[in-house]
Amino acid sequence: MLPKYYEFLNSVKIMSGENALENLPHELKMMGAKKPIVLTDAILAKCGTLDKVQKAFKGFDIDVTETYTEIPPDSSIKVINEIAGIFKAKGCDSIIALGGGSVIDTAKGLRIVIEQGGNDIMDYMGLDSLPRKDRIAFAVIPTTSGTGSECTNVAVIANPDKNVKMEFISYDLLPDFAVLDPRMTETMPPKITANTGVDALVHAIEGYTCLQKNPLSQSYAFAAIRLITTFLPKAVLEGGNHEYRLAMSNAATMAGIAFSNSMVGLVHAIGHAIGGVAHVPHGIAMAILLPHVMKFNLETLKPAYAELLLPLAGAEIYATTPKEERAQKAIEFVTAFIKQFESVGLPTKLSDAKVTEDQFDAIAQTAINDGAIVVNPIMATKEQVIEILKEAF
Repeated sequence: MLPKYYEFLNSVKIMSGENALENLPHELKMMGAKKPIVLTDAILAKCGTLDKVQKAFKGFDIDVTETYTEIPPDSSIKVINEIAGIFKAKGCDSIIALGGGSVIDTAKGLRIVIEQGGNDIMDYMGLDSLPRKDRIAFAVIPTTSGTGSECTNVAVIANPDKNVKMEFISYDLLPDFAVLDPRMTETMPPKITANTGVDALVHAIEGYTCLQKNPLSQSYAFAAIRLITTFLPKAVLEGGNHEYRLAMSNAATMAGIAFSNSMVGLVHAIGHAIGGVAHVPHGIAMAILLPHVMKFNLETLKPAYAELLLPLAGAEIYATTPKEERAQKAIEFVTAFIKQFESVGLPTKLSDAKVTEDQFDAIAQTAINDGAIVVNPIMATKEQVIEILKEAF
């Protein structure tokens, strides 16, 4: 059934395929970029991935020597404000984000501060509160296949003083360009490949089922799920295979477009809380929570979960499963699909991720105040969140 009203936007130009990176200098040149700041992390700078990006700009009148490589695992308001000062002092005019979710979210926060002419990202909290300003060119080169942040209007930024992760949501956060090049993800270790891939799966499933779903977001989500269940196990086993890597990059991007236009739900609400309180990496929290939240939502989402059995398990299993059993079968498939990655070190229990029971109250209180809970099909109480945490422990 069509919603009475919905909105859908994806303005990001996606460049996907072998040697996609080499097309980026021309795109930035056409936007007048002369001196971008390149944001990445120390690992990517050390392993040579940053060198590949800088090499792609040779022969173009664009200076890519200004880099910031000390971005932490969780994007931080303090780091964003520090980089904003560097951006202004060095006369930069554009942004290139090379990395995973933390790097990209840091770049999104930086863009807000620079475009709005301020010095502190916290000055721009609120919903649709940003006046339109002249845009600076912003390109993203993801090196993981999970967050989909290269095509989303969301940034999750940590406030270390308050021990919380905050969501910033604005169309101004959308990059201009997303470069999906298999060379950028081919060195991801199996464990990171697994947990980022499951993160994309959560984006797709929640984007397909949450209250703001719409036919366009569901189409992206449906296609993403099929790619993930087909290619994630292969990418974990054969990380150097460019076909598998490119498939996962596209899946993560499509899942990102889906949830950016429909939002996410309770998995993310609790996951953000676990990240803020217990400092569990986002993808790991998603992998642990997804089956348990699906069980919690089952009675309300039976028709939708039944539909998702097709992209999850394939046509044969879907066709041979009785209609009334398909929703439960989808949950069983997801549980087994995630569990297979225990072999590469992906935790599937909160206890394995060093979460303690005495943190449950704080996690639950934080979760029920998270914006993602509002669009979950069932409005969970604090007590219900604690029950989910106990089941996932």
